[in-house]
Amino acid sequence: MKPGLHPDYHPVLFRDSATGTTFLTRSTVTSDVLLEWEDGNRYPLVVVDVTSDSHPFWTGATRVMDTAGRVEKFERRYGRRARPTQT
Repeated sequence: MKPGLHPDYHPVLFRDSATGTTFLTRSTVTSDVLLEWEDGNRYPLVVVDVTSDSHPFWTGATRVMDTAGRVEKFERRYGRRARPTQT
């Protein structure tokens, strides 16, 4: 690799916001928030929405998605638009 081209990889803590699970890995992302880890060192903490601890593919859990009524819900929220007339 060319020197100075790639960002620095360093230890970072990632916390799953859904489950609260925290794990240590290496990344180029930075954070101003520091958290003490099990080894006694402090590492930058990044909170993410989904990790393998909460993603349905990895957990085997399925989510029920509301597929019926999405158009009606949109129309209730934003009103029904008049369709343009064709000439």
